[in-house]
Amino acid sequence: MSLLQVFAIDSSRPASPRLSSSDPAQIAATLMPLGIGYERWQVKSPLVANADPAAILAAYRAEIDQVKAGGSYPTVDVIRLTPEHPDRRALRLKFLAEHSHSEDEVRFFVEGQGLFCLHIGDEVLQLLCEAGDWISVPAGTKHWFDMGPEPHFCALRFFDNPEGWVAQFSGDPIAERYPRLDQLSAPRPT
Repeated sequence: MSLLQVFAIDSSRPASPRLSSSDPAQIAATLMPLGIGYERWQVKSPLVANADPAAILAAYRAEIDQVKAGGSYPTVDVIRLTPEHPDRRALRLKFLAEHSHSEDEVRFFVEGQGLFCLHIGDEVLQLLCEAGDWISVPAGTKHWFDMGPEPHFCALRFFDNPEGWVAQFSGDPIAERYPRLDQLSAPRPT
């Protein structure tokens, strides 16, 4: 189940979240005024363990065509990480560093989960994305992503830049002060 937690920025450790919700309507309503898009989409049947990117793209062709028809994101690829991925530790560290992009970051999770953390004004919003979650983060938004120490997720990534994922790192260690994916195992609200 998806989960949004909103924290006030604190110079040490954050207190309890101001908001904690797993209600998709409340998540979307909270994110919308900040320019963050959030929707729940239908997920196809589970992916086979060895599905390659071409097979995953073929399975979601209708969704991809729908997004491309909007004209903003002509490029799409697949990122799929599992606990066996040889670069999982290096990739986790890279994604955990606060950064922004000169283009929107748009993802549709088709398998597993990952934690998007958004640094907006005087808040940090943590959105646990799971299969079926669509998120659109506007260009210039400071954020980081945690896939956990044993990653298991697959997401379609939509770009307006044919180069794909290009980050500008802030150098701010803020991500170190907030819960990580593996720390969200406590019971969640409904």
